[in-house]
Amino acid sequence: MRVVPLFSAVLTVAALASPAVAAPTRTVVKEVFSPDGTITRARVRLPVEVAARGAVTAAVVPIQQTGPSGSRFDLVFVGDGYTASQLATYHQHVLNRWAELTQVEPFKSMKQSFNVWQVDVVSAESGVDNDPTQGVRRDTALDSYFWCDGLERLLCVNETKALRYAALAPAADQVLVVANSTKYGGAGGTVATSSGGNAQSGQIVAHELGHSIGGLADEYDVPNDLYTGTEPVEANVSTYTSATMRQRRVKWYSYLGKPSPDGGVIGTFEGAYYYKRGVYRPTDNSLMRSLGRPYNLIGLDIMRAAIARKAPGARKPGYTEPGLRRNR
Repeated sequence: MRVVPLFSAVLTVAALASPAVAAPTRTVVKEVFSPDGTITRARVRLPVEVAARGAVTAAVVPIQQTGPSGSRFDLVFVGDGYTASQLATYHQHVLNRWAELTQVEPFKSMKQSFNVWQVDVVSAESGVDNDPTQGVRRDTALDSYFWCDGLERLLCVNETKALRYAALAPAADQVLVVANSTKYGGAGGTVATSSGGNAQSGQIVAHELGHSIGGLADEYDVPNDLYTGTEPVEANVSTYTSATMRQRRVKWYSYLGKPSPDGGVIGTFEGAYYYKRGVYRPTDNSLMRSLGRPYNLIGLDIMRAAIARKAPGARKPGYTEPGLRRNR
């Protein structure tokens, strides 16, 4: 059922000047997600991004507004590959993504800490490039495309254009591009992407918010072998074993042996931070390691505390921030 928005406004952002000299091709590291939940990383080449000339205009629809942006996390959905006649489909895809996210803790119990916005970007043609096969081209507002740098399920987008449209919303703590496709795919980053018509792709959002809200590290162990670096600053990965944590009273020593939402108990499991050896994660398999999983207890408490700090007016009565030591 389509939700009737409280208001809808058309806003304008001034155009950016076109560069005199074309910028070189960029390379960036993107998270690549698989239907079985596994996550890897790849350095990919992206085409030169040039913002569209002229002013950017689009309707901004509030999906949920619980307070001023200064004391809330603002999630901004931007659509690509939806024509004017498909905005109802786009709206439903956004609602689905938000509903999926709020089935995951801590978003479920701290739902009121978020403002959620939908920017109605209209494309000339329906769909995205290389869907269902390579070579298919469609005229879309944000230039979304599968087979990004040769990886079929990696869904890339013109981030320059996506951010300009996202700026039409009152604030944007995380930008989420929803592409008009049923093909599994997405990408992590400052601008996260996922296929609007594919239910499995929704887990990408929860994983990415672990980075952007909680500052959590990735807990998967590819593609490197032995970690020889310094102690990571992120609270959910460490070079210390359980014995060393207890002895030095560092990292998650106070959590050791406690049950975790993702199964089992908190310990030190080797393999994390993109390395198979020399660095540890708190549990065998959490959301920061595989899609479709809960956050482990370490990540969950960090997320709750981060959300509570940003949205103090939305805290539940009696809530106290958990204590967790970071790098020492």
